[in-house]
Amino acid sequence: MTTAARIVGWCVVLLGICAKTGDGHYLDQYYCGQDNCYELLGVSRESTKQEIAKSYRQLARKYHPDLHHGVEQKQVAEESFKRIATAYEVLKDEESRNDYNYLLDNPQAYYAHFYRYYRRKAKIDVRLVIVVTISIISCIQYVTRWQRYDTAIKYFMSLPKYRNKAMEMISQTNGAAGGGGGGGGAGKHGRTKLSKAEQRKEHDEQIRKVIENNMDIQGAYAKPEIKDILWIQLFLLPYTIGRYLYWVARWVWKFTLLKQPYGREEQLYLIRRYMRLTAVQFDAIEPDTVEQFLRQQLWIKSNFDEWKVEQENEKKKQMADNPRYKAYRRYMKNHGPGRLTFEE
Repeated sequence: MTTAARIVGWCVVLLGICAKTGDGHYLDQYYCGQDNCYELLGVSRESTKQEIAKSYRQLARKYHPDLHHGVEQKQVAEESFKRIATAYEVLKDEESRNDYNYLLDNPQAYYAHFYRYYRRKAKIDVRLVIVVTISIISCIQYVTRWQRYDTAIKYFMSLPKYRNKAMEMISQTNGAAGGGGGGGGAGKHGRTKLSKAEQRKEHDEQIRKVIENNMDIQGAYAKPEIKDILWIQLFLLPYTIGRYLYWVARWVWKFTLLKQPYGREEQLYLIRRYMRLTAVQFDAIEPDTVEQFLRQQLWIKSNFDEWKVEQENEKKKQMADNPRYKAYRRYMKNHGPGRLTFEE
């Protein structure tokens, strides 16, 4: 089970504990607990606010603790008076009464009742809610990116091409270390004490380390950095906005007003904008392909339009030569939406 799955599981468990007890009933602090608020006051759901208030006053006078003598009678009266007062607090307010009626009509909607009840009861500062929400999003974001990166590394470890290359680099490193002196014999002697499972685990860790150090993973599976999480991005937002405004002013001054030639960074930006790719998507393109874009001067709009037409024609040609696409075209011609058949 992944870390994210564990987090979601614990959240569901905590919500379940907050929503209901082990026997499936609501917690005692929810409205009137196990009792029915209407029955406590001797009224029905169709009763008006005046009728509810009248019944409450009568019952309050009847069960007021000061009107009873004796310790036991006084305790019983006090408990009854508390339940009656709680029921009246629930039913005297229209919003609270509607929420309670919803609970009676939908007893299994645990989380909806949890939200409705504490929405009115809890006076939470909106700033605290924002802080907690951003913190949760940042944690999930960071954990998810680490999981994606770990998935990418494990995928490369499973490919023979990269695994064999990493093993070759490990062998070269061990050979160089072994030729340095008697330390290699001690290392070899130490490894003989490990079991086969431990040796395999150690070997996989070495391969993983080599791949992490030498593999430049770009895009959505890139190694996460602390600056990528939401909290840090919000903290750096003024700097980011200022840097963007400076970049726009510099672009207008140098290339719009002074008509200076574009540098490499500006050329790549124009190519990426014409291709409608994000920075992450463009960085994932092979360096050789990017250099080819520069040689073709695709930052010039006319050159890019010609290149795009050529790419579309080449793609159409490849699709026309593809047997699967030919079969699909034949199917659409004979059985497509423009033809009525009775084969089915």
